[in-house]
Amino acid sequence: MIQIEQIHHVAYRCNDARETVEFYKEVLNMDFLVAIAEDRVPSTKEPDPYMHLFLDAGNGNILAFFELPTKPEMDRDRNTPSWVQHIAFRVKDEAALLAAKAEIEAKGIDVIGPTEHGIIRSIYFFDPNGHRLELTYTKGTAEQMAELKRVAPLMLEEWSQTKKAPKHAAWLHEEEFNGLD
Repeated sequence: MIQIEQIHHVAYRCNDARETVEFYKEVLNMDFLVAIAEDRVPSTKEPDPYMHLFLDAGNGNILAFFELPTKPEMDRDRNTPSWVQHIAFRVKDEAALLAAKAEIEAKGIDVIGPTEHGIIRSIYFFDPNGHRLELTYTKGTAEQMAELKRVAPLMLEEWSQTKKAPKHAAWLHEEEFNGLD
């Protein structure tokens, strides 16, 4: 049986390797770990020069990018809304989230949020490649997380049959639960 230990890295495409490294170092304080450049793709052997970058996203998590100068200009899936595909990073707590928001905005980057999600609170912004990024902290209790795990199969089954949002976890965004005004 396969036993996954953790994600080694997640890779995305970037427009410019240097600009991408500088953004993640300057905005999210990530350490630039490794650069690999080849003229051929190791797995397929096709000729396709690339620069592959690896950045330390903390706790053994690695975020990677590929710059592909011979390929058509990078774009996103136009059939998927820009809010769907994103990379989320966890911060310690609300104070860290609010400090990050202020720091990112001070660098001239537009930030959405904080957005309340019941068990987490998040902010959102875009990197220079158009990838949506999220910073979030977990505020849910063990009981809340257990309840979400319990209802997950029920929600999936209902969704599969109706394609309408099941209400098992509607409490996540209810104002009364969240204490919002």
